[in-house]
Amino acid sequence: MERLWTKSFILMILGTLFLFIGFYMLYPTLPIYIKQIGGNESQVGLAMGTFMLSAVLIRPIIGGLLDRFGRRPFIVCGLLFFSLFMYLYEWTSAVLLLLGLRVLHGMTWGVTTTAMTTAITDMIPSNRRGEGFGWSGMAMTLAMAIGPMFGLWISDNLSFQSLFFISAALSVVALTMTFGAKMPFQPKKAAGRMEMFGKSVMPVAASVFFLFIAYGGITTFIPLFAHSLHVNSGLFFLVYSATLFLIRPFAGKLSDLKGESFVIVPSLFVTIIALITLSLSTGLLGILASAVLYGIGFGSAQPALQAAMLRFVQPERMGVANATFSTAIDLGIGLGAIILGWVSQFWNYRLLFTVSAMSVACSLVLFFFLVVRLSNKKKSSMDVQSS
Repeated sequence: MERLWTKSFILMILGTLFLFIGFYMLYPTLPIYIKQIGGNESQVGLAMGTFMLSAVLIRPIIGGLLDRFGRRPFIVCGLLFFSLFMYLYEWTSAVLLLLGLRVLHGMTWGVTTTAMTTAITDMIPSNRRGEGFGWSGMAMTLAMAIGPMFGLWISDNLSFQSLFFISAALSVVALTMTFGAKMPFQPKKAAGRMEMFGKSVMPVAASVFFLFIAYGGITTFIPLFAHSLHVNSGLFFLVYSATLFLIRPFAGKLSDLKGESFVIVPSLFVTIIALITLSLSTGLLGILASAVLYGIGFGSAQPALQAAMLRFVQPERMGVANATFSTAIDLGIGLGAIILGWVSQFWNYRLLFTVSAMSVACSLVLFFFLVVRLSNKKKSSMDVQSS
């Protein structure tokens, strides 16, 4: 069995951990900051959504460039500018100015995460992808456990200015971690038109898009929903992250042994139940129950979907495939935050989470009718060729 835990793999996971801690520190705090400077619920959704949508604009371009020029230049430049824009939040005191900064910051997020994800993908043996993505996803899981609680503590006990400075500093630490990682990718000479989208992975991307619409609603509006119930939103993220920490290594190995569909289909069902539970919650118990269920469902489905995607792509197009996958994530989160922001403003949070559950149901239907059938068709074709 090929080695998974190399020095480079560990350093990239640590870099991802520090980057995402800084990123998740803003999730429960930025909506509060926006309301503090005069924003409303729809502007909260717009601010969170424009960040992801601007990342969508840059990812397809970066994906093709990664396959042509390598990973490291984009990791370094992306992290440098990401840190700078994180610090500049300190100078925003109006919603319009903050929205402009979110656009620029989102673009650096698109560059950085696409490049880092592709570099990590290069380091994972092909027969251990479910396990590898499960472990690499643990960095984001741990960050989601630490980041929101840490961010809320800083904003409550220090200041929002301290919050932005510390988040920027963590991004710089992430950059230093990546310097020690070996990235064996050899830049390729330009050959014909540069690809911007991986057509072969679009069925998986469509399923991912609808799954992350719900995720956009969860991450953006849980702080405000929990506050309306007089519950600390950090507890949701802590329990959710702890559940992910326990489930992901097991789900990753199960995905490698039994196939991705074996994990993804029941996981999406559990995610739907989690969101329905959240829509019916009236206090701490319901919030925590939904956090556990969402951790099991979403935590198992996301890395398995990424592993499933790579079955449809050639190694030399890994950058484009990862960019397409990440674009689906960002588009889902961005549109989810904006659309569900309107739902929460004109109706209520309970309808918001019900709509989120319907979106995951769409993800399940698309996965079953597009991805599973396409995978079976490809397998049958390979069996015919081998015979």
